[in-house]
Amino acid sequence: MKRSKLRSKSELMEAALGFGLGAVGGCILGATEDPVDRIVSAMTASGPLQPVMEEVQVMGPLGLGSLMGATALTTAMTSVIAGVILAAVVASVFVAMRSCSTSYTNSAGLWVSAGFAGILGTTLSGATFGKAIEWIVNTYGMVGLLWALGLFTVLKPPLNVLFHLLWSQGEVCCTLGSEVMSREREDIAITEWQQRERVALQIEERILSVEKEGDTMDDKKRWISEKREREKIERRKMENEDAEMEQRTIHDWINTVLVKHVDFLAFSGIPMAIVSIVTSVLGLFGYGSHQVVFIVLVALVGLIAFLLLQSSDFKFWMLLGCIGMFATFIIAMLTLHAEQMVVISANKMRTVGHNQSKELIAAQMNFQSSLEAVSTAFFGAKLCQLGLGATVGGALVRRAAGEVKVIVGAALVAGILLAGTEVLAAVLGDGGMAGALLGVVGAAGVSVGATAAAATRWSSWAGTVGTVGGLILGALVMGKWHTVNIGLQVPVAFVFAMSNPF
Repeated sequence: MKRSKLRSKSELMEAALGFGLGAVGGCILGATEDPVDRIVSAMTASGPLQPVMEEVQVMGPLGLGSLMGATALTTAMTSVIAGVILAAVVASVFVAMRSCSTSYTNSAGLWVSAGFAGILGTTLSGATFGKAIEWIVNTYGMVGLLWALGLFTVLKPPLNVLFHLLWSQGEVCCTLGSEVMSREREDIAITEWQQRERVALQIEERILSVEKEGDTMDDKKRWISEKREREKIERRKMENEDAEMEQRTIHDWINTVLVKHVDFLAFSGIPMAIVSIVTSVLGLFGYGSHQVVFIVLVALVGLIAFLLLQSSDFKFWMLLGCIGMFATFIIAMLTLHAEQMVVISANKMRTVGHNQSKELIAAQMNFQSSLEAVSTAFFGAKLCQLGLGATVGGALVRRAAGEVKVIVGAALVAGILLAGTEVLAAVLGDGGMAGALLGVVGAAGVSVGATAAAATRWSSWAGTVGTVGGLILGALVMGKWHTVNIGLQVPVAFVFAMSNPF
């Protein structure tokens, strides 16, 4: 009976602790809902939406939807990878500069500096891309955005090769940690050699002392002292080897994460960019509302997905490329559906005697399709940021960075950046604010992903249920009970957090 009580008490403690950690991750996710809704409302107002409405007549709903979806998803992916690259650079420098006697796994400075750099880099790059997209659309229209997307897609693979070269050169230059460890090994070897010389000399003196029948008490004291010195040298040597092994391990892990993410950035956007460019170009040639565009779009998506999925060397970027391409396809279909709903509504009104002019119907079609394209593309980018952030958070927990540190730290930084974006809203504008908020969502995704990964690490189901319950409840309460949005975001975060691309 007593044993059962102890077990119940332990499970109750796990459930309470899990609920608290889950609530932290859920609250920061829910806290992003209201600012994101406000910026979407601002972006879909009649004024900011006017350039998009003018272009939908040229590209057609499918072309506009695919272009907006591919641009939003590419922006989200790029800002996340920018944050990962900055975090990897900071972590590599931190590891190289640290003393070899310090544990990196338990080092708060390593994870805090790298995490803050990554989240800040994601937010700043998101704001920059958002501002740039807003300027391109207002200045050159959607055609300019199409050219920018195509150019960026073409330049990413060569930039990937250039980055690998620069990173390898940076690794060669950043060898301070190795030099420190080399000096440490040399010091240990010299100390060990000196100790052997002293022992050899003491042995000779002991032999002479025994031959002369001298006092052996001093000899025993010296032997004890030398034994302690030898044990100290061995302990120091072992600590140095462990630290060197730990540094090499974490450095290899940083390289693996960086290479995977840079390859992901270089190649994952190609499938959805191809779909978007082909669909938009057909729209520019006057086939924007023709059924042939839908047929070409479906065939292109099916062909690219088949080629990627049948690859014998299936990689993480291929999976994300297929997901991004399907998301682009869905956004294009929802844009077309919004236009068709206006036509259906007009036909219903005509049957009951309320006739509308063709100009009014065309204006409503343009408005609804533009509204759907912008809002759906932004929501897709939000899910992308959340998922990629959750991937990083889950990987950090599995890397033994510490569940509490990752969950609370990411949530705290995301909260600070969320407050900062509210203060700088007037400076950032709608585009910059949208990109910055997507970066904050990515930071919240790190916390949510770490929460999801922590939910699977409890020794009992009570801890798992408590963590998941705290996450969902915290997100709903702080997210003002937006059940549909939260219901879509939490499963996406869990799926990405459980994936292990590294």
